[in-house]
Parts: sequence; structure tokens; C-alpha cells
Amino acid sequence: VQLQASGGGLVQAGESLRLSCVASGGRVRDYHVGWCRQAPGKEREFVGAVSRSGVSRYSSNSVKGRFTISRDNAKNTVYLQMNSLKPEDTAVYSCAPSLRTDWSSGVAYAYWGQGTQVTVSS
Repeated sequence: VQLQASGGGLVQAGESLRLSCVASGGRVRDYHVGWCRQAPGKEREFVGAVSRSGVSRYSSNSVKGRFTISRDNAKNTVYLQMNSLKPEDTAVYSCAPSLRTDWSSGVAYAYWGQGTQVTVSS
């Protein structure tokens, strides 16, 4: 399965944005899905993940309480809802599938898809 993130854009600080991660070549319901981001000149940061069932979720401390991951398996899509955005959230956001039991860790994801740019202005 391949996952493609979309929905990025330019927003002001404090606003919200919802990113979508759409699966092709397979069913997203078969995989745990993780999100990461990478800002210019910085290392990739694991943002969070949702379990295959959608029951369990993980969010990094940097986005906890502001970002929520959900999934709609009927639409073959996983979402990253981002609220109260800050300029430091500016980055390229990508998603990836995993079948590993350690799905709540960034090490469980090997193939990050092409990302979508999120820019937050102050």
C-alpha cells in the first residue's frame, strides 16, 4: 500500500487545518498509520500514530492536546486534525503505514510518503 498526504497550506497562528492521508494499492484498514513532519534544516519528527483498529492513538508531547489522528476506513483515509497551530508547526507532513506491534514509535515506519507543506504565519 502507498499513502499520500494532502491538505496542507498557509494558515495563521491559532487556526486549524486537517490533513488527509489516502491509501492506494491496498486497504488502509490493514495498517497502523503514523504521521511525521520535517522542518527545513531539522530532523524528521514523529508526530503521532493511530492503531489499525482506530481505538488507540499516540501523539508526541509537542502536539499533544492540539493534534488528533483519526481514520475512516470506509474512505481508505487517515486524518491529522491540527488545531491551535503555531509557527513552529511549519513543516512538511507525511504519513506511512506499519504492520509492526511497536506502531506507536517512529521506528516502526520505514516508508514515508510524499508530504504536504504546512506553513503557519505569526
